[in-house]
Amino acid sequence: MATNNNKDIIYLPLEGVESEHCALIVEKGLAHVEGVETHKVELNNQRAAITVTNEKVLTNAVTAIKDLGYGVTTVKKVFPVLGMTCASCAGGAESIVSYEPGVVNASVNFASGDLTVEYLPNMTNATKLQKAVQGAGYDLLIEDETKQQETLEAIHEKKFKQLKTKTMWSVLLSLPVVVIGMFFMNMPYANPIMWAFSTPVLLWFGKDFFINAWKQAKHRSANMDTLVALSTGIAYIFSVFNMLFPKFWESRGLEAHVYFEAASVIIAFILLGKLLEEKAKGNTSSAIKKLMGLQPKTVVVIQADGTEKQTPIENVNVGDTILVKPGEKIAVDGMVTTGSSYVDESMLSGEPVPVLKEENEKVFAGTINQKGSFQFKAVKIGKETMLAQIIKMVQDAQGSKAPVQKLVDKIASIFVPVVMSIAVITFIIWFALGGDNGVVQGLLAAITVLVIACPCALGLATPTAIMVGVGKGAENGILIKDAESLELAKKVNAIILDKTGTITEGKPEVTGISWLQNNDTAKNILLSIEKKSEHPLAEAVVTFLGDTATTPLTNFDSITGKGAKADYDGETFFVGNKKLLAENKVTIADELLKQADEWSKQAKTVIWFANSKEAFSVLAISDKIKETSVQAIKELQAMDIELYMLTGDNEATAKSIAEETGIQHYKAEVLPQHKADFVKELQQQGKTVAMVGDGINDSTALATADVSIAMGKGSDIAMDVAKMTIISSDLSKIPQAIKLSKQTVATIKQNLFWAFIYNLIGIPIAAGILYPFNGFLLNPMIAGAAMAMSSVSVVTNSLRLKWKK
Repeated sequence: MATNNNKDIIYLPLEGVESEHCALIVEKGLAHVEGVETHKVELNNQRAAITVTNEKVLTNAVTAIKDLGYGVTTVKKVFPVLGMTCASCAGGAESIVSYEPGVVNASVNFASGDLTVEYLPNMTNATKLQKAVQGAGYDLLIEDETKQQETLEAIHEKKFKQLKTKTMWSVLLSLPVVVIGMFFMNMPYANPIMWAFSTPVLLWFGKDFFINAWKQAKHRSANMDTLVALSTGIAYIFSVFNMLFPKFWESRGLEAHVYFEAASVIIAFILLGKLLEEKAKGNTSSAIKKLMGLQPKTVVVIQADGTEKQTPIENVNVGDTILVKPGEKIAVDGMVTTGSSYVDESMLSGEPVPVLKEENEKVFAGTINQKGSFQFKAVKIGKETMLAQIIKMVQDAQGSKAPVQKLVDKIASIFVPVVMSIAVITFIIWFALGGDNGVVQGLLAAITVLVIACPCALGLATPTAIMVGVGKGAENGILIKDAESLELAKKVNAIILDKTGTITEGKPEVTGISWLQNNDTAKNILLSIEKKSEHPLAEAVVTFLGDTATTPLTNFDSITGKGAKADYDGETFFVGNKKLLAENKVTIADELLKQADEWSKQAKTVIWFANSKEAFSVLAISDKIKETSVQAIKELQAMDIELYMLTGDNEATAKSIAEETGIQHYKAEVLPQHKADFVKELQQQGKTVAMVGDGINDSTALATADVSIAMGKGSDIAMDVAKMTIISSDLSKIPQAIKLSKQTVATIKQNLFWAFIYNLIGIPIAAGILYPFNGFLLNPMIAGAAMAMSSVSVVTNSLRLKWKK
């Protein structure tokens, strides 16, 4: 957890905060909570970051947000407390839990022996609460953590399913109301049937709009829920009145129209818009969840007496000796004490070749041990590990992003009170100037203004375009997450490319072999030795010599950091680096040396095969450049985009790749955090920066960049953090993605135009501006149809994207 003024930042996961206007309301609400020192709403991360003077303030902050009509994702649980003997024990246990970070409310009932607790699932869990209670001499009876823990993702998934159900039923129930309201108004019992179908849509599936509008009203505030509740509520109540008391209007020479279809359709469309928006947004916290998933849940700790004990990760302490077996993930940062092995650090460094770890070498959480086994001492645990730091950096970078619909939401925040004001003014003008029918006409006109101005098209404008744009992108192998990256992609003038797995294939391959003595027996021996070797480069040789037969060897020995040796038919053979051959006084022919020097200049890894007297063969191993990379780089440069290559590899390799691909700017031996720093450096120069990468080591830079693009064959984490993913890992898709972004943004702008044009034209007409000239008054039913048409035009315009090239 980050600190600010030496205080921990508390992150409150928010629900229902979907716009800049909503975020502003929450900000103002938190500002009035006594004890909240700092507060910031991170709309992109759907959370509020606050610092408080004491733990009790957290309860007030959560209550304040809920009072405003928004939600905070919390978990409520009941746990039996063990070891209590009196009422003061209950008070002590309650106090301990109350002061645990992330606990909103806690109460212990001594009679039942139960603890009822509400907590933030992103900050604490049952196991942590149990440890706190155990520290005071009591205990909590909890289920297996893997069974009972509710993650934020599970809670959000549940809410999404509920929204889907509400939307489906709202649409199904609204359809007969629309059909009857438009075409069969004079059929028997038309009004009661429409009333029966529309009532559950409004009062059950749409009840949240009314509840939230009331909460807003209590705080003298208004949002889009207010407008929806007012327009649908007034239309519904007015329709019920007209259905029950038609003579009230008929005695005044007017028809008693009902507007149930307008009320129910508005709710159905708004819910549909919300559903599409949620689907388009995706799950913003899944990247963080997967990063956390890199850390194993349990580890094997070596006890003082030498015995092994399976221990939960939370119970690991600094200084513990941990055993790592072949294929296991390393749980915490530490230092190797005994044994050696190769460790795959590609999730942190991005480089494909596993790293040899011997005594006193550092190992990092989240990395994967290969075939060997070793013990290491825990040095950094919990949030101090490098993996935890990467998680923190990614969260912060994501939180600093501008919201996708910032402009739309700003307009909407003004739009709501303006429309309400117009409706009131309309009623007053009609009341003053409308004569005998002024009240009736004024009420109808005010309802019509609210109905026609309902911002469902505004809610659909961006998500429908995103949905179609994303679908079209997916057909072409380009996954796009949100409108923000689409909006900026067309402005990109600097692209940073990771080397391994982005420009290159990301897997070592034998690219050349030169033989002094080339015979089947030599090949058989080479393959047999490499098959026994644990070195990752050996796999490249095994793949290269795949069809060759193996032969039985004796006295195989892996020589750490140099290679391997084995005996065949009474003679010793070596496979490894030049140092291994020199130590064993093996002679190397000039032609092989010349070839090896040439490959070294091309930044290729050179390995040798020899017997005890002379070298038989030299092999070159390298990470090949993808076939499409060079052409893609030319296309991007032709679009006046500056290209930069960043790699953790050495200078020689970086230079060679840059020359081969035509990239003018490159940096070698770059650490993960420096990639993000370089992104910021370019941004400070006024550039719109796109980052293209494939590893966890790129995730911070991806989150920091204006537009983030991940390679589909790379890390899942990179794909989750990035706003775009190239499924085929083909760089030539990036120019296509930029073109698609231009088309999609144009569609979004057109949608917003159609969404507003109905309001700009419709609101004055609804208010009765044409009445003095030609006696025309817009019927609320027609206003409802116009409102529906605005949504249909937006969706139809979005669908046009499918057929664009």
